[in-house]
Amino acid sequence: MYGVPLTALWIAAWRADESERPDALFHDPYARALAGPEGFELLEAAREVALIEAPFVPVRTVFFDRRMVRGSQVVLLAAGMDARAFRLRWPTGTQVFEVDLPELLAMKKQRLGGVAPRCIRIPVPADLAGEWPVALEGEGFRPGLPTVWLLEGLLLYLEESLVRSLLARVDALSAAGSTLLADIIGWTMLWMPPLQPLHDFVRQLGAPWKFGTDEPEELLEPLGWEVTAYDLGTVAAELGRWVWPVFPRAIPGVPRSFLVEAVKPAPLFRSPRSPRPGPS
Repeated sequence: MYGVPLTALWIAAWRADESERPDALFHDPYARALAGPEGFELLEAAREVALIEAPFVPVRTVFFDRRMVRGSQVVLLAAGMDARAFRLRWPTGTQVFEVDLPELLAMKKQRLGGVAPRCIRIPVPADLAGEWPVALEGEGFRPGLPTVWLLEGLLLYLEESLVRSLLARVDALSAAGSTLLADIIGWTMLWMPPLQPLHDFVRQLGAPWKFGTDEPEELLEPLGWEVTAYDLGTVAAELGRWVWPVFPRAIPGVPRSFLVEAVKPAPLFRSPRSPRPGPS
C-alpha cells in the first residue's frame, strides 16, 4: 500500500491509542483491528520525527462525533478506516454512505469481520478524482434530502483546485438543510518550521500535504453556505487537551487549524408582487 490509503491506517492507530487512555475523549473499539500492525508502525514512526504532537485527531474525532448523528442521510468522503457506522448510536433508518477506493473498502471489510453496523451502511467504491457523484447516486443517495457530509482528514492532501472542485460537487448534491463538516489546517500552521519533519514523513509515504488556508469561510460562503470555523486550539482547550496559548482569531499570523461546520440554508422565498390597482 502506498500514498493516502496508508494514512488511514495511521489515523486508525491514533484513534486506538486515544481510546485506550484513561481520560479518552471517545471510545473506538474497532480502531485497533482497523489499524493493524502497519498503522501502529506508522504512528510510532511519525512520533519519532515529530517535534510536537498536537491532539488534532482526538479533538476532531469527538467534535465530529457530536455532530454526525443529526441527519438521516450521511456521506463520508474518503471514509478510510472510520468506524462511526459501527460505533455511534444512529437514529433508526439512517443511511451512511462510505465513499473510498475499492481496495481500502475491501480491507476494511476484511479487518472488521462480521461486525454489524448500527445504521444502514452503504459502501461506495469510487475515486474522488473521478465520477464519484454518479457512483453515490447509483447506490441510492438522494440529492433531494438534507445530507450530513464529512470531509475528515481529506482536504489537506488535495491541490486547491481539486478542493474547490470537490466542494462544488458537494454543493450541487446538497439540499437545503444539509451540513458539511471538515477539518482544515491553516496555511500559517501548515508551513511552520516545527511541522517540516512531518512534511518529509508524509511525502515519503506518497501522501504529501498540499492544502491549507487561514480563511476557511472563503471556501464555502461564495457557494451560499453559512459557515462557522472553530479554532481547533480553542476546542481542544475546552476539552483539556491544549498546552499552548490560545489567541483570538483577530490576531493575524498565528498558526491555527480549523474545525468547520457549514449549513446550506433554504433559498429566500419572495412572494410575487401584487398588481398595482388601476385608476378608479
